[in-house]
Amino acid sequence: MTKFRGTAPFFNVRGKKAVRMPNLVSLHEDLARVALTSGDLGDVLGEITRIARKAIPAIDAASITLIRGEKAFTAAYEGQMALDADELQYERGYGPCIDAGLAGQVMVIDDMTSEERWPDYCRAVAARGIGSSLSMPLPFQTISIGALNCYARRTHALGEDDRPLAEEVAAWIALAVGHADTDAQTSDELSNLKVAMKTRAVIEQAKGILVERFKITEDMAFTVLSRASQNTNIKLSEVANELVTTGVLRGAPRSEPIPAARGA
Repeated sequence: MTKFRGTAPFFNVRGKKAVRMPNLVSLHEDLARVALTSGDLGDVLGEITRIARKAIPAIDAASITLIRGEKAFTAAYEGQMALDADELQYERGYGPCIDAGLAGQVMVIDDMTSEERWPDYCRAVAARGIGSSLSMPLPFQTISIGALNCYARRTHALGEDDRPLAEEVAAWIALAVGHADTDAQTSDELSNLKVAMKTRAVIEQAKGILVERFKITEDMAFTVLSRASQNTNIKLSEVANELVTTGVLRGAPRSEPIPAARGA
């Protein structure tokens, strides 16, 4: 097993040592050593997940969600709470890790008990002892292919210092998956990539329509789409496609204000 080796002190703006955070150079070296191997993809992702959990001290569990076509699944996890939280999202067809993977946006939940974007999911997760989470999209070429998910028992556990670490891990996950896919260029893989690219394009178009229609930000537009998907129990991509083709957004909230997006 690869061991995460280095830590370096972090100093606040007054020059006082505040916390100790993992050294990004050391993290990069450990991830590269694992991600560039030619081993089984499942084993590689499992090792990367273990590195991620050790490298980000604030979290208690981590997982990797991959999206094939429009199907999301957990490819690796470290800590049962991560798998439980992921599966609660797959059952519903929405949630921060799925939305991060589909939209290519960072999704942060500071407090599961007060989060308004995915209220049903967050209540279920909070009941299982999870207080906060961070889902970082996995960038591959022009799309994201899933998300790195970081879960913590405490609320407000993940701060700005954790994002660079999660971004580093996510980049190497995407590279490892891309490397494995290149070695196995099956027709199914190519088909899934095309579906993912088409889905992302439709969601971006739908967001653009809402930005223009309501004069809101892209993050807020995505939140509106996500809320409409939940209200109608229709896939996010289908809601977006209907808006693009007909101009109609089914399930859009009428009485409540446009929700503020807090995930990017």
